[in-house]
This record gives sequence, structure tokens and C-alpha cells, in this order.
Amino acid sequence: MARLALLSVSNKTGLIDLARRLVEEFEFDLISSGGTAQALKDAGLPVTKVADYTGSPEILGGRVKTLHPRIHGGILARRDVASDVADLESNQIRPIDLVVVNLYPFESTIAKPGVTLAEAVEQIDIGGPAMLRASSKNFAHLTVLCDPAQYDEYLQELHQNNGEASLEFRQKAALKGFLHTANYDQAIASYLSQQSPESLPQQHSLGGTQLQSLRYGENPHQPAAWYQTGTTPTGWAAAKKLQGKELSYNNLVDLEAARRIIGEFTDTPAATIIKHTNPCGTALGDTIVEAYQKAFNADSTSAFGGIVALNRPIDALTASELTKTFLECVVAPDCDEEAQKILAKKSNVRILTLADLGSGSKTLIKQIAGGFLVQAADDMVADPSTWKVVSDRQPTAEELAELLFAWKVCKHVKSNAIVITSDRTTLGVGAGQMNRVGSTKIALEQAGDKAKGAILASDGFFPFDDSVRTAAAAGITAIVQPGGSLRDQDSIKAANELGLLMVLTGVRHFLH
Repeated sequence: MARLALLSVSNKTGLIDLARRLVEEFEFDLISSGGTAQALKDAGLPVTKVADYTGSPEILGGRVKTLHPRIHGGILARRDVASDVADLESNQIRPIDLVVVNLYPFESTIAKPGVTLAEAVEQIDIGGPAMLRASSKNFAHLTVLCDPAQYDEYLQELHQNNGEASLEFRQKAALKGFLHTANYDQAIASYLSQQSPESLPQQHSLGGTQLQSLRYGENPHQPAAWYQTGTTPTGWAAAKKLQGKELSYNNLVDLEAARRIIGEFTDTPAATIIKHTNPCGTALGDTIVEAYQKAFNADSTSAFGGIVALNRPIDALTASELTKTFLECVVAPDCDEEAQKILAKKSNVRILTLADLGSGSKTLIKQIAGGFLVQAADDMVADPSTWKVVSDRQPTAEELAELLFAWKVCKHVKSNAIVITSDRTTLGVGAGQMNRVGSTKIALEQAGDKAKGAILASDGFFPFDDSVRTAAAAGITAIVQPGGSLRDQDSIKAANELGLLMVLTGVRHFLH
């Protein structure tokens, strides 16, 4: 008796070629349902509809098609168990040797703007996952394929093994089947969680598909890979690489840090240069080339080998500036043709375009021993109207705008964070120190004489007045900080004594 293959796919890529070769080269009989059966019939291939095979019509508008003992019995039967074989014979069920299934496009459906909950629910596949799980469980006796990329390898297996797929291949395919259903269920659970009033669900799962293997992780002895969540590329998976070497693990980590900073600025051309996830230079300008030049000059030494993010397309002038030093990566919303030609002179520099640089994950995940932590992203929009001026001196409009710029940058610097700015440009950045005094000294030393008349932002409160006095001695004229210390009054008193402006935001932005 000819072997039996069940084909039921949403993604019909490669379907006809696979089916034709199964019939012509390996003498398979085909059973299929719905649109897959029609596609095979239109291609002139012999196919039996599932409804004809089971003797049960499709019902409930297609919700029930393959949920039938003649289908699942044929999939789950163990050929080496006599009672299973007897059950097949007594119920006139043929064993199924190949199951080719992929699922309703749930993730691409929910990615569409304005999709309703009812529309999303109708794209939750039931029969497909049931067949995938059943056939994956019984990999000892049949093969399951859930991805068109597997088709050629399966056909090669049949040619190399006298028409049979090896046990090793079947087990590998079963694993892919279980991973496919796990990711599918995760996507559904994640979507429904977003419809829930709970900000963080009681259970949390994370699924992804390997986008590419990376040369290594943070260091050469650490294997690493890049995974994409969902079937529709978003974020960095949707970025277009125009030129340059493959992205590394560290590149991607730094690019994400750059994206978070540049996402703070939409109304004005902005540039940031990242080293080890911290900004060594961030600036605003009237043009994107001016913003980049200011960011680069803020700390040209640290900018060497940095990651650049721009919130405007790269033009020829900006491209020319970018080629004047060594950079690892540059990302912008777009890059014009003339700019691409100029950048091609630095062929190793990775040039990426990502239209929506400001859009990122709403939750952040960090792994710890025995589990992981989940938190909402720190995407609170700064609102100076809610800030409290606690010094005797009141801010001018210009000072308030500078304080806002510094506060936005400081939010993305590793704690303890101190940022000194002037003319919407970072002058000094103190990052990741064990105490705020150390960060203040680093930032002031980097700013040097430019600190005179500049402003200072701190991601956390000042528990003592020492940093305020150190800042004033260097020429700082205004400070923005969250406040909240039991000794806030000490810092406020020092500010008034020294003639400084001090503003409390009421919001802390620690970044660990």
C-alpha cells in the first residue's frame, strides 16, 4: 500500500513542488483539507479531501476539520505495538507517514493596525497544533514538517535512505514541531495578556527563532546567537543593513542602548555615540550633521570605535563626517544614495537603517539564577510642568530646555549617573560608579573648563551636599535631580548658598 501524507498548511511556499515529488518520486497518497486541498487540486495533483477520508464534513465554518480519530489514530499509532496496529485495522485507519502542517497566521494578524480581539481569536489554530504535537510525539514512526525550509532536506533524506527519513532527522523535525507550537502558544498568551488589566501576568514565557548565529558573545569564549520574537520582524530584526561586517553581540547590545537614547528626541535633529552602552556624546542641532559634529566633539577620544545613532536620514554632508574616524556601526531612519556612495569608502562600517528607531519592547527581561525578572520599560515621558523648583533662583526658558535635554540623556546612563551639558550637548558623563561623588568628579573632569555655566543632571538624589558643592566649584549653575532623600534640604540649602538653580523631577531613572 502506498504511504500516506497529510498536508494542511497556511503558508503554501514550496507546497506544490513538495507534493508533486512525493507523488511522482515516492508514490505517496495525499490527503488534505480546505485551501491546501484546493491548491493541490488546481495543480493537477491527486488528493483526497480530509472530509472524504474521515467521512465527516468540515463544520463550524472550518473550525473542525482534522480533529477526528481517522486522522489522529493514523498519526499516533505505534507500528511496533500489536494492539495499536489492530486498532488501525479494525477501524479502517491508514497509518500516516508524513504530516506537513503550519499554522494560521496569528502573529501577522495581530501585527496589523486596528485588528480586533474577535479577528485575532479566529486566527488561533486548533487542529494544526494538535496534529503538530501528535506527530512530533510519534517521531519514532513518522515525520512532521512545519517549515517550508525543511522540505528539500526531507526529500534528500528519502533519496539517501531508500525512501525513508532517518530517525535522527525525524527527531530533529519533532523538536522543531514542539518549538513551533510553543512559540505559537506563547504569542497567543502574550497577546491575551496585553488585553488583560494586569500589567504583568502570573505566568510569563518567552519564545524566539534564531535569526543568526553570532561569532561569539561578549568575549570570544562565549557562544552566542540572535533570536527574533514573533514571525513578523520588528525592531532590529526589521533593520536593513546597507553595508559592513556582520553584527556582533556587543554591536547589538550597544545599538539597543543607542536606540533608547535617540528615541527620546523626535522634534529636533539628534545624534548619540555609544561606547559600552553609555553615551560618550549626545547632542541636538539645527541639522543632523551639526548634531553629529557636536556629539563627536563632546568626547572625540571615546567616540573612536563607537556606535552612532541619528534620528534623521543620513545625507552626503553627514556621511562625509562619519568617514573621518573609525566607527563600528551607524544607524539612522534612512540613508540617501549619495551618502551610501560616500560611506562605501569605509566598507567595514556597519550601516543600518531602521525607520522606527523610537519603538521598542514594552517590557524588559533580565535572567538571574533559577529564573528571570520582568519589568515595564522605563518609557515615562519627561514633563517639566510637573517638576518642582526648590531653589530661590527660578529657571529661564533656556535653562529649563537645557535641563530637560540633560535629564533625558541621564536617564540612559548607567547608575550612578551624572551628565553635564550645555548648548544641548553632553560635556561630561560619569557612569556606573559605586558612588555619586565619583561619578560627579569624572563628569566634571571630562567637561573641564566647559563646565563653567553648564548644568548637571543626576539620575538619583543627592544624600549629601558634597556633590552640589563640588559642582558649584567647577562652575555648574543648575542641577536637575529626582529628589526624595531624607537630606534633600541639605542639598537645597547648599544650592541657595552657592546661587545654583535646583529642580526636582520627582522621578528616578536608575539603570543597572
